[in-house]
Amino acid sequence: MRNILVFLLLFSLFLFASPLQAQQIYLENKVIPKNIENVALRALEFFPMLYDTPIEFKFKKNIKKATMQAQPKIGSLLNRKENRQYVIFISKNIQIDDKDFTINDIPSDVLVGWICHELGHIMDYQERTNLGMVIFGAKYLFSSKSIKRVERTADMYAISQGTGEYILKKKNFILENPLISENYKERIRKLYISPNEVMSLINEERNEDYYKFLEASSN
Repeated sequence: MRNILVFLLLFSLFLFASPLQAQQIYLENKVIPKNIENVALRALEFFPMLYDTPIEFKFKKNIKKATMQAQPKIGSLLNRKENRQYVIFISKNIQIDDKDFTINDIPSDVLVGWICHELGHIMDYQERTNLGMVIFGAKYLFSSKSIKRVERTADMYAISQGTGEYILKKKNFILENPLISENYKERIRKLYISPNEVMSLINEERNEDYYKFLEASSN
């Protein structure tokens, strides 16, 4: 009951707060490099349930086979799951396949979609016990089926927060980019929700909102 009340309070704050005030709320327990602050805050606004969650956005020289990576801070795995802290690593030179991009090479909406996906991972992690996180990590390292399940789950969590358009832009940026190899694109198609699935989920969400509107209007 307490969690529901907190969520409703935060939702009302975001509903009536100015964009600047909403950003200030999120900056209280988030560490964000200045050059990605705007896109990170745009992504975070879709996730009011992460208001109380400490998250650090941190550039890293190299992330193996990834552009961004969300994980709990190691020391916080000794805490109760509701007290965990998280870090989202971002490749310093954003590497997709064997091509290097900079932050300036990637449209801001695409970066928002990337961050939303990582925040989807954090939503997933929050449901797992500390032991569950250890087992999860082992499976992710050694099982392609687990990777597929985890990545699709992160997309689903993110899309459920209304970020489908941004997730779609992120996917299209990769899949329609002539600089990126077909092998890498095939890996993305295999492990992640497809653009067509994202569109279906967006349309489904819109239909649900439409039917809710009709139901409310008839009362």
